[in-house]
Amino acid sequence: MRIGQGFDAHRFTQGDHIMLGGVKVPHNLGIEAHSDGDVLLHAICDALLGAAGLGDIGRHYSDQDLANQNRNSREFVVDIAEKLTKQNLSVINIDATVILQTPKISKYINEMRSVIARDLNISDSDVNVKATTSERMGFVGREEGIAAMAVVLLK
Repeated sequence: MRIGQGFDAHRFTQGDHIMLGGVKVPHNLGIEAHSDGDVLLHAICDALLGAAGLGDIGRHYSDQDLANQNRNSREFVVDIAEKLTKQNLSVINIDATVILQTPKISKYINEMRSVIARDLNISDSDVNVKATTSERMGFVGREEGIAAMAVVLLK
């Protein structure tokens, strides 16, 4: 068994939605990022890579590489799944938390779980996504950005 943890945060900017867990969530702001800025998938990617001993998301999908500009983060997840398969590793479960004041995401969580599970070829029941606020403290509380953290277990 191998455990990995991941974290990501991005600033809000002008826009009309955010990508979260591979799902387009309507919002009065967007995410400032090189790729699509999906903090949930980025945290999960870092957790998966860490558990496999493969470094971090920046090592594999650099924000200095123009090929990753505006890239769909689901592509990172699928690529990492292939890397895990090559190492004979499989995902047992994922537990992730999104930290944000707004938008409210509860009605999107089941879709996020399904997208993540599908991209990793695991069951929806092996993916847990939850959301919390920061009680109006810090950059999240001031609605300047969004963060996510994830823990994964590999076999």
